[in-house]
Amino acid sequence: MIPFPRSVSFVVLICCHICLLATEAAEPLITNIQAREQISLNGKWRYHVDQYQTGSGGFVPYSQDIKQESPSDRVEYSFDDADSIWVPGDWNTQKPKLYYFEGTIWYRKTFPSPATSPGVRQFLYFDAVAQRAEVFLNGEKLGEHEGGFTPFNFEVSGKLKPTGNSLIVGVSNRREEDKIPGMVTDWWNYGGITRDVRLVEVPATFIQDYSVQLAPDNDQQIEVTVELDNATNGQSVSFEIAELALSETAEADQDGIARFLISTPELQLWNPENPKRYSVSIESGQDKIEEQIGFRRIQTSGTKLVLNGEEIFLRGACLHEENPIRGGRAYSEEDARLLLGWAKEMNCNFVRLAHYPHNEHMARVADEMGILLWEELPLYWGIDWKNENTLGFAKQQFSELIRRDKNRASVIVWSIANETGDNPDRNHFLREVASHVRSIDNTRLLSAALKKFADHIGERHDHYIVNDPIAEILDIVSLNDYVGWYQGLPDSCERKSYEIAFEKPVVISEFGGGALQGFHGEKETRWTEEYQLWLYEENLKMFEKVEKIRGLCPWILVDFRSPLRQLPHIQDEWNRKGLISESGEKKAAFFEMQRYYESKK
Repeated sequence: MIPFPRSVSFVVLICCHICLLATEAAEPLITNIQAREQISLNGKWRYHVDQYQTGSGGFVPYSQDIKQESPSDRVEYSFDDADSIWVPGDWNTQKPKLYYFEGTIWYRKTFPSPATSPGVRQFLYFDAVAQRAEVFLNGEKLGEHEGGFTPFNFEVSGKLKPTGNSLIVGVSNRREEDKIPGMVTDWWNYGGITRDVRLVEVPATFIQDYSVQLAPDNDQQIEVTVELDNATNGQSVSFEIAELALSETAEADQDGIARFLISTPELQLWNPENPKRYSVSIESGQDKIEEQIGFRRIQTSGTKLVLNGEEIFLRGACLHEENPIRGGRAYSEEDARLLLGWAKEMNCNFVRLAHYPHNEHMARVADEMGILLWEELPLYWGIDWKNENTLGFAKQQFSELIRRDKNRASVIVWSIANETGDNPDRNHFLREVASHVRSIDNTRLLSAALKKFADHIGERHDHYIVNDPIAEILDIVSLNDYVGWYQGLPDSCERKSYEIAFEKPVVISEFGGGALQGFHGEKETRWTEEYQLWLYEENLKMFEKVEKIRGLCPWILVDFRSPLRQLPHIQDEWNRKGLISESGEKKAAFFEMQRYYESKK
């Protein structure tokens, strides 16, 4: 068993700061933002399109929200008269003229400042802005953030006016070679303030972060780390689980860190069949946080996956962060319940959140529903592996993701890459990322979606080898495998064999093929539901012969938008590999997976 990191939260804080020194960085993240006193800044925002990305200066300084004071003033924009757009939400599906837009748009929100008590501190918290943000408050630049799927916040204590505060955010979704993701992806490049925006209030000294986990080698002990901001040495911190009659107190050290090791002989462990959570309370001074937390242990044993001491098979599905009913980027608790509800209906106990961090509601709802999760960064096709700045962005975004979701029992896998080719630069980059992730959270398993290689024996290339050297540092060997779609027809599955060079559990992280819902014909006809069903039937029989497989993740649960998919009348800019259509209609292969997973319970 790998030892539990004694100061996980503090390490994340340091890593976030180091990775962001090159820009005007956001403040260290506040954990469990949903439990804080807050005012929503969601709703209608005004916006201006900045095609040439000159809005932070030049003759059209959108960032300053300049207004015409007299008829002779030259002002070439007006947020007051500009069109409005909803936050949270992507601009692509809200405004037809912005459907394909890639560039910068400036958002503005005006709001009053709430009356506060002396000593109260205020933060602006963004759940995510796709892909990068430049933030100004009342003409003052607060800072920047890189990465479209992780949260960030800025302290604004003393910067707010009683009325008429102007919050301006320059949002860019422009693809860049040194960023994450890179220039080409097989999903829609949504832009906008795609998740919630909040004005958060906390006491002068507050609970900034905490980690609540099982102790490394004892399922009847809880290890807790609490980090205070602006604490005095020796400040008291209390931890309570009323249901277990647990109440403990510790003192914060000079760094504001308090630690607990608490015996819990009556503790029930969280699992998909019984997603037991406890009401946890943490209190220090004037601040108190309440949270629902489950406790579980995920391990490997040879080629087995072990949850709470028992072997488990991952009955999975992949998901993009799209709501097919409403359209566009998913962002709400209702979206999470819709998507994860479909996974439960298919008898899933596991979901791969592809190919980037999804919104926080997904992990919280998964905790409640009993669904295990794989979370990942978009370290995907075309990453600039030689670029140290790119590596810094990867570490920063993993730090933010782990800080947000480390207390979610549902999250069992951090994935560091998808479909990246073996080369020395990639291997160095991913080893650095893996080391970084393990340094701040080694309570979860590490994986990456790898490629297989055909052993050129005979003409059919029926023998596949999995020997990517990066698998040496992973806990799970995961494999994307498209026999019957990109490689031959479904009937070729019966001839395939696999040689896996690692004595580790194997998860098929992607497999499947496309079908247009409602298109029927002979099973040999591509794009019909019958072809997709045939492909699934043959793939499932093929995977049953691979002894090391401990989980499957069909690609994908729901059709999703992709500019790569251009076949008229079939794709029309949708990736059709979903088991459910973009209108919520289930295809025949959905029910095949449902039956198969029922047999694997």
